[in-house]
Amino acid sequence: MSTSTEHLVAGRTADVRVQDLSKHYPTAGGDVVAMADVSLKIPSGEFVAVVGASGCGKSTLLRILAGFERPTAGVVEVGGSPVTGPGPDRGVVFQDYGLFPWLTVRENVAYGPARKKLPRAEVAALADRFITAVGLSRFADRYPGQLSGGMQQRVAIARVLANDPSLLLMDEPFGALDALTRADLQAELRRIHVETRTTVVFVTHSIEEAVYLADRVVVMTGGASHGVPGHIRAVVPVQLTDRDVTGQAFNEVKREIAALVHSGS
Repeated sequence: MSTSTEHLVAGRTADVRVQDLSKHYPTAGGDVVAMADVSLKIPSGEFVAVVGASGCGKSTLLRILAGFERPTAGVVEVGGSPVTGPGPDRGVVFQDYGLFPWLTVRENVAYGPARKKLPRAEVAALADRFITAVGLSRFADRYPGQLSGGMQQRVAIARVLANDPSLLLMDEPFGALDALTRADLQAELRRIHVETRTTVVFVTHSIEEAVYLADRVVVMTGGASHGVPGHIRAVVPVQLTDRDVTGQAFNEVKREIAALVHSGS
């Protein structure tokens, strides 16, 4: 795992504005309102985690921010521009890695910059910088199938960062990993965010993970299975100088958020 901070520099970043957002899905019995009246402002460079029970609209919100789904109503802007579809200004990391199995680690990370027709030397430098950032320099010529799950997720993160997104969207990216690997990647992501200051929206079921990573935690509740649309119940600032998961202050914030999640469910 990399610990150097010399290889990363601040990239692009953008603020996010969501106003009166709703999402309906048509069914044979009529529209199902998955999410309603969701409003949220995220300043440029902030790390926001979104937590809540299954079905509350966490992933739907992220997919709308990514441009993969269109809202039924409301405003979604990134960097002052409306989101009308997927775009290179937004990088997305999912739980399933999504790597090209026929490309090496270096080729996977270089894929986006190469598609932008950047000079070959610049593409190589970008790939090497972010492969180093996630601690995989010794594995740059391996294929995804030769790597562990944690290593593949590191490649997925490096590939997105190499595209210099202004907004990084992450949907349960560490959910399938073992506890030790997950903890390593959480620490790595915190370090990378401190260095790049890319705006991050991170969806997770883990309250502990949210408190460890985020500047603020958005608590969503409701959802079709609860008989009310998914909505934001609270936004909790995480003002901790020490992210020690065993510490008293850390666990006080964790308990506050858990109470909000469970009372809303």
